[in-house]
Amino acid sequence: MSELTTIPAKCAGCGAKLQTERQQDRGYVPAGALNREPVICQRCFRIKNYNEASSVTLDQNEFLKLLNQVGETKSLVVHIVDIFDFEGSLIGGLSRFVGGNPIILVVNKLDLLPKLVNPNKIVNWVQAQAKELGLRAVDVVVCSAKKNTGFERVIESLERHRDGRDIYVVGATNVGKSTLINRLIRDYSDLDNELTVSQYPGTTLDLVNIPLDDGSSIIDTPGIVYEHRISELAAKKDLQTLLPQGEMKPTVFQLNEQQTVFWDAYARFDFVRGERQSFTFFNSNAISLHRTKLERADSLYEEHKGELLSPPSKEDLDKLPKWTKHAIRIPRGSAKDVFISGLGWVKVNSSSGAELIIHAPKGVKVSIRNSLI
Repeated sequence: MSELTTIPAKCAGCGAKLQTERQQDRGYVPAGALNREPVICQRCFRIKNYNEASSVTLDQNEFLKLLNQVGETKSLVVHIVDIFDFEGSLIGGLSRFVGGNPIILVVNKLDLLPKLVNPNKIVNWVQAQAKELGLRAVDVVVCSAKKNTGFERVIESLERHRDGRDIYVVGATNVGKSTLINRLIRDYSDLDNELTVSQYPGTTLDLVNIPLDDGSSIIDTPGIVYEHRISELAAKKDLQTLLPQGEMKPTVFQLNEQQTVFWDAYARFDFVRGERQSFTFFNSNAISLHRTKLERADSLYEEHKGELLSPPSKEDLDKLPKWTKHAIRIPRGSAKDVFISGLGWVKVNSSSGAELIIHAPKGVKVSIRNSLI
């Protein structure tokens, strides 16, 4: 029997078609590794054992072809979003792809929010935001797959709405999709394999079909790469700093108008006009916040970007799009968040109103929303 016919069809970690000839292409597995059980590609092996990413990515058109298949099935769709980057990780127009299939919205990474936050209030907030953004879901569940918090409610929702259907799991990159599916495997199946879990985007490269004990399947789909998220544009080595690794510790600034706060060299917050008031910053604890006067902000940035204001480094900063300005007006007597996709948000609880300017890499989503917390 030739070597080619002994290669399993797909990698047990990411679902890519396995091959032994082209080391730089996806699905490559050294011939000497074919006797391992399960067989995983070299990329998954390096991620699982060395936390090392590779440059292999899934073409966006290929992803859309895969996602279009969901609408041709009779399935339950589980859409996983990241509470840290809710608007940035939500799949726009999902209903166009899934047809009449019901959608459960699973909001992951609850462990990143301060412990005193009421999960029921988060659910109510998510329901309101999802409705406003045009996503119709039969249920909303908040959880932390990493910490196993609220996971029993995910299982209960699946049991209530599945009705024997296959389960398609969809989501943007880096929302914790594979972590959650590994939890489902342990609850629903005797399968020994676990999907590759990594902090790097684009880990799952093809459809991964996980058989369940009742004859149906969990189908994992590749994550969508949304370049409106700073986390997709940043250098891979900076992701541990940029993305929260645990509970966020909010930082409160009492600012006068004409003051500025930098998120290292990733973005800038200008309080242009308004009465003295507090602003609460929610971001990774590893990101440093730097306050200065607005009149000094430009010179401070030019003198210290990539050094005091770092990450990113000067070299990595040159690879990011140039900053663009977003003028934002917070109405008097409102509680709003100013949200920067992939970086975090600022809570503005203003009795008198505020005029702001946000500087962020061009193309990154910057928006205003009702306060999450």
